[in-house]
Amino acid sequence: MNGSGQETAVTRIHLRPVGSPLTIGMSGLAVASLVQSGLDLHWIASNQTHQVGLILVSVPFLLQMIACIFCYLARDGATGATVGVLSVSWLADGLVHLTSVSGSRSGALGLMLLMSGATLILSAVAVGSAKPLPGVVFGLAGLRFIISGVFELCGAPSWQDAGGVIGLAVVALAGYCVLAFELEGQEHRPVLPTFRRGKARTTPHDLAEQLGGIVNEPGIRQTT
Repeated sequence: MNGSGQETAVTRIHLRPVGSPLTIGMSGLAVASLVQSGLDLHWIASNQTHQVGLILVSVPFLLQMIACIFCYLARDGATGATVGVLSVSWLADGLVHLTSVSGSRSGALGLMLLMSGATLILSAVAVGSAKPLPGVVFGLAGLRFIISGVFELCGAPSWQDAGGVIGLAVVALAGYCVLAFELEGQEHRPVLPTFRRGKARTTPHDLAEQLGGIVNEPGIRQTT
């Protein structure tokens, strides 16, 4: 009611509280990259290739598939597609490790990694337009897939070493993303720099203010 006794219309915006799926997606990427880099850089004996395969199938595949689903539910198709490609690529990589002789190479896996890497780099450009930090991480992951694919096809040890080193860079950046996005989710505000741009920076309260209404759930963004 306003001062003249007339009712005043108030827009109420009800948002479902969903945490950023990028936290588990990046967690899966960090785990997979570290384990695969350990194999590439010979920190892990080649006779443990099957165990690496089991880890890739069980941990990053599941975490990133969950992240993919929730990215699409949050209407973030670019990130959902990118994490989905990562998820099934780690699944394929793990299955090849499980079914191949330890220390062997696979031309089929090499071609898959080349295409997955190229797709990830293209998707990273789209993701990076609003979320540069995840875009850089996905781009590096794509580059690592391409380099690993070249190794699977040609067998030069230098390509394997390069893939392992880039994988470690992916681990570091993915770990930073996990910390930054989890702190942001807890505090409902950016704590560490995430370099969001455009709509990715819009909070529910910003959205409610733009629409002249009241929002009932804090800490939700329009995108992940």
